[in-house]
Amino acid sequence: MKDEKLIERIARRAALELKDGYCINLGVGLPVEVLKYIPKDVEIFLQSENGILGMGPPAEKGKEKPELIDAARNYVTIKPYGSFFDSAFSFGMIRGGHLDATILGALEVDEEGNLANWNLPGRIGPGFGGGMDLAVGTKYVIVTTFHLTKNGKSKIKKKCTLPLTAKKAVNRIITDMAVMDVSYDPKEKGLILREVAPGYTIEDVVKATEAKLIIKNVEKWKTS
Repeated sequence: MKDEKLIERIARRAALELKDGYCINLGVGLPVEVLKYIPKDVEIFLQSENGILGMGPPAEKGKEKPELIDAARNYVTIKPYGSFFDSAFSFGMIRGGHLDATILGALEVDEEGNLANWNLPGRIGPGFGGGMDLAVGTKYVIVTTFHLTKNGKSKIKKKCTLPLTAKKAVNRIITDMAVMDVSYDPKEKGLILREVAPGYTIEDVVKATEAKLIIKNVEKWKTS
């Protein structure tokens, strides 16, 4: 299956996590794709850490306004109730626990809920951005990522090997193969396998996952 189809699969499933009235923030890349698949009866309030609440869809080509950009410098639109504020106020919203959910991408995520999503060794990157604040300050943290790297290695680790963005912050992981929850129960450490994507079996997911999987009451993959 081509990457575009896998991205759509992940984004469609992640969109079902968002409830009516949620105030959310989406990370760059794959998480932004979730906007395309939010159910029509669900109204969310989209926040951007550069100081916007109430972002609409991306701006159409030719209709961009240079003053309307998100934290990743993409041109956006603003809904009628949208508001603007400075970065200090914006990060106060995030750090104060006022966001219901955030959806972030990942280079690696592990069975302890640790997240690495900002840097690869030897690569000069832009830094953390707002990812660290979002991961530790948001009520519910969802990671969306491919299950395997292009080299076929698991991105769902026993222990992250890349520089961390946040420790023990992730709640749910949605990949092209499965939905998993991080167990913070000291008696049951690992990732709880919740759903297996079409075309895969539980055995396929276990084989592709380096982290410990807790398998019980696995449900059918939810679709929008």
